Amino acid sequence: MSETTGKNIQIGVSACLLGQEVRYDGGHRRDNFITDTLGGFFELIPVCPESEIGMGTPRETITLAGDPGAPGLIAPDSGRNWTQEMGDWSNNRSRELAGEDLCGFVFKKNSPSCGLYKVPVIQENGETLPLGRGFFAASFVRFYPLVPVEDEERLSDAGLRENFLVRVFAYQRVKEVFSGVWQSGAIEDFHNREKHLLLAHSPQHYDELCRLIADLRDFRPAAFHEQYLSLYMKALSAKATMSQHMDTLQDITSHLRGKLSSEEQRRLIEVIEDFRGGGCTLAEPVGLLRSYFEMHQVHDMTDLSYLNPYPPELMNCPAE
Repeated sequence: MSETTGKNIQIGVSACLLGQEVRYDGGHRRDNFITDTLGGFFELIPVCPESEIGMGTPRETITLAGDPGAPGLIAPDSGRNWTQEMGDWSNNRSRELAGEDLCGFVFKKNSPSCGLYKVPVIQENGETLPLGRGFFAASFVRFYPLVPVEDEERLSDAGLRENFLVRVFAYQRVKEVFSGVWQSGAIEDFHNREKHLLLAHSPQHYDELCRLIADLRDFRPAAFHEQYLSLYMKALSAKATMSQHMDTLQDITSHLRGKLSSEEQRRLIEVIEDFRGGGCTLAEPVGLLRSYFEMHQVHDMTDLSYLNPYPPELMNCPAE
């Protein structure tokens, strides 16, 4: 199991979601799941573009306007145009965040500065199209395309929350293995531990990574690092399907063949089938497999990332 407990992992968060009174009306949008649950595992780095740029609190509202692909940022009441200023600030702030070594970011939904998806964009005819992306969110994603990002509303969806957490901890692991002067053997060991997690998300990317590993010694270290990191994170961005989960669980379970009692085997089959039918979360079969591997001393399976994607305390933690 990874030594990472999460407390050394930093993720960015829109400041209003942490309860900071930085919104246009002087209020906040404190999200208990982020502050109380994620805050117990991560160091949360607050960012509020509108406050940090000097708009003041409270302040007039701003909105995206014009071309949804390249909107302007306008204050409708005064007509003040913040497009250039917010664009420059967002790029500078994104560069600064390189020093924070972030492994993820949770943005405020629908914000003209922080919204990730379907932010309203006002057209000349007054029509509103939900097609935009907030200025700072767009800049951050452009600067750090591999860093996992989500908004607070999407984290209430169990599947999206699971995928975000998997990617945050995976990003930390892959950065750790490539830190300093890394050795090819350490990369190969890492790849073997990640095998089942990658297969559950994207068998195609896993095959590409295997080919990359096979040719590892033909690469310059920097080039290999760049290609492996990109493929690895793209693999985990793919949604793990039930079929791929079942194939992965079956493969992992095969390593217990001949070791389980009839009652243990019956229980394992029952829990896996319950997961297939939607009667329990992945945490149930994963936790049972972990305990069986430890109990029967199958030591080479206990540190698989698929069985330890992130701290067990987070696996059954619902978003509020």
